[in-house]
Amino acid sequence: MPQNITQGYKALMAKAEAEVASVTATEARELAKGDDVVIVDIRDVRELERDGRIPGSFHAPRGMLEFWVDPESPYHKPIFAEDKMFIIHCASGWRSLLASATLQSMGLTPVRNLKGGFAAWKEAGGPVEALPARK
Repeated sequence: MPQNITQGYKALMAKAEAEVASVTATEARELAKGDDVVIVDIRDVRELERDGRIPGSFHAPRGMLEFWVDPESPYHKPIFAEDKMFIIHCASGWRSLLASATLQSMGLTPVRNLKGGFAAWKEAGGPVEALPARK
């Protein structure tokens, strides 16, 4: 029996966009100057190795994000319990928009999506650091 997808990614993104505040790369660069902001990179580790990362960002793979945020999870990461703003980004802003909506629905606040993702960050002249080569 074929699947009957009733809501595609465009509808999911439109719903998330209506619920989640986004910031531009320029705004994110300014916000990141403060001690009360964490930039969370949800890209796959291969993307980080290939393209680099935003200096000082925290890597939380998309597949583990909800488990790392939830304090009741055995995988919880204490950084998500801090009283900070979390700017979530991926490569182009799609995954991070959906992830931001999920985190916001879990009660993590404030959460912002980096509109345009890592690509927008680089285009705006944001600093990028290479990851050390794995041995």
